[in-house]
Amino acid sequence: MNTEFSPEVLAQLKRLQEKYAADGQDLAGYLEGLYHTDYLTYWDYIHLDTLLSLQNPKSNIPDEKIFIMYHQITELYFKLCLNEYEQIADNNNIKVTELIMRLNRINRYFENLIDSFDVMVDGMDRNQFLTFRMALMPASGFQSVQYRMIEIASTDLRNLTDKAKRAALGLNSTHDEMMGCIYWKAGATMAETGVKTLTLLQFEEKYTDFLIKFSHEYKDKNVWSVVSRLPQEDRHNEKLIKQLKELDSNVNVNWPLMHYKSAVRYLKTDPNNAIAATGGTNWQKYLPPRFQKRIFYPEIWTEEEMENWGSGWVESVLSEK
Repeated sequence: MNTEFSPEVLAQLKRLQEKYAADGQDLAGYLEGLYHTDYLTYWDYIHLDTLLSLQNPKSNIPDEKIFIMYHQITELYFKLCLNEYEQIADNNNIKVTELIMRLNRINRYFENLIDSFDVMVDGMDRNQFLTFRMALMPASGFQSVQYRMIEIASTDLRNLTDKAKRAALGLNSTHDEMMGCIYWKAGATMAETGVKTLTLLQFEEKYTDFLIKFSHEYKDKNVWSVVSRLPQEDRHNEKLIKQLKELDSNVNVNWPLMHYKSAVRYLKTDPNNAIAATGGTNWQKYLPPRFQKRIFYPEIWTEEEMENWGSGWVESVLSEK
């Protein structure tokens, strides 16, 4: 039996020796630990058994499993997005090429979600959905904190304030004042009374402090702040502008409108009546971008584009009903 190490193995051993010696560690001890370690399997690496055990329906209606799994997939995609936002924020010397690359990744994740949302629009039996949804109240996709983190990491907080309150706040409003007027509060407030729904109360109790801290952390590290610090010629890079416009459209038009399309499919009973969403969210006013006009990067859009923000899409959805 040949016990001689190949030159390649010896070279790797030397590299390991240098690595561990620099930290005052004994390579031989680590190699002995490696000897006693089992080979890694796919199912252990991704914790497959745990992952497949996380679907726990609240009813015995089969299509509820679809509803749960698609939302879990969505949250994993959001986590992929946030991994890119974090790397953008933490790189103090980011180059325009890397910024374009990371924005392209985020857009790809959102496009995958948008393209797959037919699972929610047409992939469930309507009667089954309308039955099992009653077991989910007041839980709502509105309560996705990762989606709120994506919004905060994308733009200046002023662009996320309620459009009716934006002018009243003025240019000298504080960071916390803007958080207090964040647009999503209106989406889970009863339109007739102005009373917060339980969905919103639960969300605020769990995440308000966290989101305020996160918003302070990203105040000068959100995507627009990073873009604003680039050299002037890089700020006008055509590929960068393209990625920013795609991100704005994906997050603020295409993604909410896929939810709107799903709501029309399951909750719209006739042109004048609709069923309330599970969390009591005012989906008919909250989801359509033409009402919210939530725009991350108003500086790169024309007045006409912003005036018509998402309106054609909404009209096309309603015409399908």
